[in-house]
Amino acid sequence: MNRVNRVLSAVFSESLTSSLSLIHCLFLFIAVVCSELPRPENVTLHTLNTHYVLKWDWDEGADDIDRTTFTTQYLPKFKITKPLHKQTWRSACGVTFKHLCDFTALHIHYYGEWLLRVRAERGRLVSRWAQIEFCPERDAGLGPPSRVDVTSIDGHLHVSISDPVSSTNSSMRELHPNLSYLTQYWKRSSQMQLKSLQHESNLVTLPEVENWTWYCVRVQSREPYYNKTSVFTPTHCLQTDGHIPFWQIFLWFLLSLVLSFVFVFMLCYGFYTLGKVVKNTLHPVVSLPTHIHQYFQDSPGSDRPHLLTTEVTEEHICDRFDVIPESVVADFIMESYTSTEDSSQGPKLDDGLHSRHSSGDSGIYSTAEYSGSGRSASKDGPWELKSHTVGRAILPRELGDTDVGQEEEVCV
Repeated sequence: MNRVNRVLSAVFSESLTSSLSLIHCLFLFIAVVCSELPRPENVTLHTLNTHYVLKWDWDEGADDIDRTTFTTQYLPKFKITKPLHKQTWRSACGVTFKHLCDFTALHIHYYGEWLLRVRAERGRLVSRWAQIEFCPERDAGLGPPSRVDVTSIDGHLHVSISDPVSSTNSSMRELHPNLSYLTQYWKRSSQMQLKSLQHESNLVTLPEVENWTWYCVRVQSREPYYNKTSVFTPTHCLQTDGHIPFWQIFLWFLLSLVLSFVFVFMLCYGFYTLGKVVKNTLHPVVSLPTHIHQYFQDSPGSDRPHLLTTEVTEEHICDRFDVIPESVVADFIMESYTSTEDSSQGPKLDDGLHSRHSSGDSGIYSTAEYSGSGRSASKDGPWELKSHTVGRAILPRELGDTDVGQEEEVCV
């Protein structure tokens, strides 16, 4: 009986020891798990042609977030079946503080399948790996055409399309031989009448377009095997042309001719008006009133300003003369000619007559003065001698009885 008790006590003690060990291990596991960092969440890959960017979210409410780094790695999928020591994971972006990693520069094979993973690290604490599977040919997005040109020739719209390009500026048609395009076009006035054209060529002519009409065009890339489609390119609008009718050509010709004539006429009229204004400014045709004109001309010796006239001013030479009978004048003339023939000296008068010769350039013999006991008229009546040049002759004119012996001043 005692022997049985000893066996039962030994079994009970061993079971108790093993239970305590198990509980201790459980507590240790819980402590390790609770101290582990949370792993990144919402791991997604943003792709376009051969551009790949891995992005993720992380619990930003955790402590010491500024000291938390991330490590990204990639591996071909076929190597995942190998043992752990033969799985050669390659680092993509090393250790980074960012929540993204660009895989574009790694030039991973477009037709292969890859495993991408990321984890958080802070000192000796690390998180579990967040992993996704990625095949570029199947999962990478397809970009729109890199360039679209629309031209109008003879009433037709020609669309030239450039293939989308990869990260190395090569055509995506090299990676997708069945690449095609969907071209949509419509009248700018009514977008409801949308027309579509599916084609694989890079140059296409849009059918059923009208002359002299505005059309808008946009293009989309497509890959039929994996049913990939891109976004549409920006819309291009262009007006179609066409043959111009003869009546339109003639109408434009007439219009240009009329406009040219009007332009030349206005130009000539402008020059004429300008010349007329300048002429009237420098040489005005409007003369002063008569009373103002007479006011300035009636006072030649005053200090008032004088008007300049275009008429030539005659020079007047003035001298005094006496009125004598005609018989005395006749005797004086005959005596003057006789004395000239006898001597080169000037004419002399012995009967009290003497002459005054003017030395002016006008060549006028001024007067002959009769001197004696008194001035009396002849029986033929009184005469006046008016000196003026007519072939260097002195011409007398007849005066009234009251003019005999009167002195007057004559200007020539």
